[in-house]
Amino acid sequence: MNALNLPFDSNDMLAGLRAWIECESPTFDAAAVDRMMDLAARDMAEAGAVIDRIPGRMGFGGSVRARFPHPDFGKPGILILGHMDTVHPVGTLAKLPFRREGEICYGPGIMDMKGGNYLCLEAVRQILRAGLTTPLPVTILFTPDEEVGTPATRDLIEAEAARNRFILIPEPARPDGGAVIGRYAIARFNLRTHGRPSHAGWALSEGRSAIAAMARKVLQIEAMTGPDCTFSVGVIRAGQWVNCVAAECEAEVLSMAKRQEDLDRGVAAMLALAGEEDEVVLEVHRGVTRPVWAPDQPGTMALYGLARRIAAEIGFDLTAASAGGGSDGNFTGAMGLPTLDSIGVRGKGLHTLNEHIVVESLAERARLVAGLLMHLPEGAS
Repeated sequence: MNALNLPFDSNDMLAGLRAWIECESPTFDAAAVDRMMDLAARDMAEAGAVIDRIPGRMGFGGSVRARFPHPDFGKPGILILGHMDTVHPVGTLAKLPFRREGEICYGPGIMDMKGGNYLCLEAVRQILRAGLTTPLPVTILFTPDEEVGTPATRDLIEAEAARNRFILIPEPARPDGGAVIGRYAIARFNLRTHGRPSHAGWALSEGRSAIAAMARKVLQIEAMTGPDCTFSVGVIRAGQWVNCVAAECEAEVLSMAKRQEDLDRGVAAMLALAGEEDEVVLEVHRGVTRPVWAPDQPGTMALYGLARRIAAEIGFDLTAASAGGGSDGNFTGAMGLPTLDSIGVRGKGLHTLNEHIVVESLAERARLVAGLLMHLPEGAS
């Protein structure tokens, strides 16, 4: 049987996906992420996989590795890599419930990236049900911390990737439905201002506001954005009493660049902001970094070429480009491993209360993944 003729049904897949979407799993709630991993582990075990639960660290949830039956079990093969954490806090379902409206389905994390994860499992499941054997063994690894830069599982991802020949990442498709064959570099920074407290009504002039100082730095930092390197402040925490001049303020900054040398200059500019001004001290600490995944690597381009041919058989044109917005493909791509990213669902509104997918893309992309699993390494070595 041709893998493209397997009985993928978007409606059936959506019914199975619903449980994953209604199991909320924000990154910073380790117990919630572990509940999601339990659900995924059960579904993959039911499909026949050998399951390894890998404990979390640094306050994050654990990971799940599923290795599917194969005559060459344990040998280098295909790694499907996805994350189960989302940016949506527990309780988001009250505002963004799982609901279908025609050909669109909404839900927290349905686009980024539980929909893509689920369709990959369905691809493997349908191959096994049909009694087919993939040329290479297949492993799925789901991790808990991608939305915050993968601080706890980067080493796990890189170790597992090094044991395999090809990496497939079902992050959501680009706006035109295309795949990703390279990603920009990303650096995170943690900032803290130290001021001097005082009573805001009785002795305002005696204080030095850490909040005001940070606000001025926010404007300075975002003004550093240019065509080669961007800067954005996404988190600020400060203050406890409105009648007290704040002594401390924290902020988190994200910087993105197309080339590593541009990011290096951006990192130097951020670190140079540290110091004291008007009796307020600013600390700048570099956080987790995603390396540049350079486009046009031969192995990745061969993998993409195979995917595009398979997509054409299915009935659509799969474009490809380098992209911003980091993923764990930054790591595997930077390792030089053939990596095809963003082959997951089509949709819009990721990270918002309008997050949704095009339902028909579930079967469409499951066929693409099944085709890749049944044809690799043919034409992509």
